[in-house]
Amino acid sequence: MSETKDIIIVGGGIAGCVLASRLHQRNKATKILLIEAGKNVVGHPLTSNPLDCFQAHFSELDWAYSTVPQPNLGNRNCYAAAGKALSGGAAVNYGTWTRGNAVDYDLWADVVKDKAWNYDGFLPYFRKTENHHDANADAKAHGFDGPVVTASVTSSSPSRKYPLRGPLQSAFSRIGVNKIADGNDGTPIGLSELIENWNQGKRQLASQIYPLDGVQVMTETLVSSIVVEECRGKKVATGVRLANGTTITASKEVIVSAGVYRTPQVLMLSGIGPGSDLERLGIPTVVDLPVGRNFHDHLAVCQWWKLRHPEQGLAIGSPKWQDPGFFVGLPCDWIATQRVPEEPLRAALKKDAGGKPVDDSALLSPKVAHTETLVVYAPAGAQIAGVDVPVDGTHIASAVLLMTPTSRGRITLANKDPTKSPVIDPNYYSTETDRVILREGLRSINKVLQATPEGRDMIESEVAPGGTFLGPDSSDKDIDERAARVGNTFYHPAGTASMGSVVDTKLRVKGVEGLRVVDASVFPVPITAHYQVATYALAEKAIDIICGSK
Repeated sequence: MSETKDIIIVGGGIAGCVLASRLHQRNKATKILLIEAGKNVVGHPLTSNPLDCFQAHFSELDWAYSTVPQPNLGNRNCYAAAGKALSGGAAVNYGTWTRGNAVDYDLWADVVKDKAWNYDGFLPYFRKTENHHDANADAKAHGFDGPVVTASVTSSSPSRKYPLRGPLQSAFSRIGVNKIADGNDGTPIGLSELIENWNQGKRQLASQIYPLDGVQVMTETLVSSIVVEECRGKKVATGVRLANGTTITASKEVIVSAGVYRTPQVLMLSGIGPGSDLERLGIPTVVDLPVGRNFHDHLAVCQWWKLRHPEQGLAIGSPKWQDPGFFVGLPCDWIATQRVPEEPLRAALKKDAGGKPVDDSALLSPKVAHTETLVVYAPAGAQIAGVDVPVDGTHIASAVLLMTPTSRGRITLANKDPTKSPVIDPNYYSTETDRVILREGLRSINKVLQATPEGRDMIESEVAPGGTFLGPDSSDKDIDERAARVGNTFYHPAGTASMGSVVDTKLRVKGVEGLRVVDASVFPVPITAHYQVATYALAEKAIDIICGSK
């Protein structure tokens, strides 16, 4: 391909599709090239119905990465999913639509010293993205004509009435987790109804809801590196080099939106990264930046529960689960967003700080949420964890997510081959703070399901991988052993090209003109959210930045 493009976007995931579509809408004369390593999956059998998302794991739509052995998780190589398709994560994710806690975005703004990145700065873009399911919702908080159609469990189908909805709400209320009206208004602490972006029970691919008409799209094409040249004494991104050796020129800029794992890989293969790491592989350093560092992810621990009365038709696999309304979204009713007790948290923070005062820790703010808990009416996650649980209506699952991890990992290069996976080290569960938060979260859900009347009526017993059962009063040792046995990602990695250290507040890579990063790699801090929402909003915000209106 010899023709020069104005803008080249590397990666056709959520951010890449939004960028390409909106940039074309802003100026139809702009020559935009969107390059994606995966295929166009419109009409693919795994990208339609909600429950197909579980089959997408390890399919052709999944990079199916593996981490290096994790010392704090029994030296396991953990699974790390990533969408390999035009639409990226939007083609394979579980569809949960949570924008997160306002204080997390406010911390982001504090970290980068720019108020434009606080919650109020994101809010117009949350609204712009959203076609909210409730026409009577607060117009200051929600949007009603955006491309992403959302739905609550109750709004999605009049017959989507899961039989455990009421008992679970009552059980959570007994431990002080009460129902809130709106978990997506920036204050999610409490029990909120599950909100999803399934539209009438169908997946919304980013490449369809953000149409790519007028954009040149290359699929099944791997970018190996960014071409950076010296121009009048400055380093300038002038194009991209494909894995097959072809070079394509960009006259205005290159935007990398290849995802949290591949974005740092592309940057480092281009000589943009930690100089010592690049030197080890014989890659000349163009700019010495901490690319691949500050990697954070939401670690989750699932548990599986045998139902006391499966004959009542309480879970997927039961012969009584015949109503089509049950399948227009995930089999789940609630998201419980919680804080952990201050005393053990403060002690853990102090231990991690080497005994220094921790009063200024953001995690101690009364507005910060530390965990998210989901109860799914299916044995979700069991197969990935290597736990044998039948899908026959006799079992359900819970998942506790560590939403504010303090552990930090890194992405590095295995070698100079762009077709090889990067080296992924999340460094999971490496701080006492993370261990305390996850322990408290697991004790909480065990209290809900084992120590309330509703829970005891619902659950006969826990499935115990390794033979040790957990309960509301389980020891730290037993909980840590369970985390080591089954803990894994909940598919929310971020931070590997962080704002403030790798990119500036205009998303420009420091030291290289004409080069930006727009994806979850730039998140400097974890957010109490499922990251598709923040990524859509980030890309919408990036359009205003790129086009000069912000």
